Amino acid sequence: MPNEGNERFRSDRVAHFTESVIREMSRQAMRHGAVNLAQGFPDFEAPAELKEAAAKAIAEDFNQYAITWGAKPLRDAIAAKYRRHYRLTLDPETEITVVCGSTEGMIASLLGTTNPDDEIIIFEPYYENYGPDTDLCSATRRYVTLHAPDWRFDPAELRAAFNSRTKAIIVNTPNNPTGKVFSREELTLIAELCQEHNALCITDEIYEHITYDGAEHVPVITLPGMRERTILVNSMSKTYSVTGWRVGWVVAAPELSASIRKVHDFLTVGAAAPLQQAGVLALSLPDSYYAGLAAHYTGRRDRLRGHLEAAGFTCFGASGAYYLITDITSLTALDDLKFSRYLVEEVKVACVPGSSFFRHPHLGAHLIRFCFCKKYETLDLAGQLLKSVSSGV
Repeated sequence: MPNEGNERFRSDRVAHFTESVIREMSRQAMRHGAVNLAQGFPDFEAPAELKEAAAKAIAEDFNQYAITWGAKPLRDAIAAKYRRHYRLTLDPETEITVVCGSTEGMIASLLGTTNPDDEIIIFEPYYENYGPDTDLCSATRRYVTLHAPDWRFDPAELRAAFNSRTKAIIVNTPNNPTGKVFSREELTLIAELCQEHNALCITDEIYEHITYDGAEHVPVITLPGMRERTILVNSMSKTYSVTGWRVGWVVAAPELSASIRKVHDFLTVGAAAPLQQAGVLALSLPDSYYAGLAAHYTGRRDRLRGHLEAAGFTCFGASGAYYLITDITSLTALDDLKFSRYLVEEVKVACVPGSSFFRHPHLGAHLIRFCFCKKYETLDLAGQLLKSVSSGV
């Protein structure tokens, strides 16, 4: 039958979805031959020992299904890592689920713990996946604003967002897109509100080791009263520069993990077996690796900030992750979408329009996000190209 009745086959749940703006800007970068400072993936090599471990695992025929919730050696390595870094004791058999990246970890966690019309609290600006994730669960979003320039939230506004329908709050720290690292004081308030309202805290901690200027990453799960009501989502992607491997994990108490595992089983079955084997080596890297990682990105952050400010952008601070949010008000009368299009097509530098991180586009119409997980040569080339912007658009 030709095109009759096509509306019948469209899901109302996803009808309002748009494609990922971040991934679209990467495609635009390729199309226009632009420097890609949009999508957060390194353009430098992954650690050689990890690549060798992955190749070795394939050669040794780790090519069939691992246990659905993760190969035991990797779950043991994850448990050892949290014990070493945070003095957190986890049971690899009941509290750790290996998933296909933090993206699956987040949606599996939400699907495994929420019901239609539950409310999910999200800090805004937010990573673009969180909105569709809640919609896929038929949950309702409530927003709490992170206020520039230091991206603090109003405790009264946060308190007012919680109510009897609140199922969970999503906390991304270090934060994408702002670079904010939530303080222990802020996280303690969040923890107290979760306990007061019998709510979960779902934490996206994918940038845990990428912090600057003395900022401390505090896993919410380690705070008093939060061991049984925190779901911790993480991945190898950012820490080990392997964003394409799609190996992540979810840490949660046994009852929560059991629900998440049911979703994971039927959603993806399991993460890539040979890459799980390589992950064992990654998670056993010495502390010097993580110290080097932070220093490595501090230099890149400062290099890009210098280029952006020289071109006339106003940069907000970043204490973690590998993004800089900039204000374009002094540079152009264009909004973020038109200016981003101009940058990728004419200047040949791709970025992400700020409106993609807000529920109402006008709230981010003056903002642009750049990533700095790139070679110094890449950042310097972008800096040269951006010089042409300072004359105004």
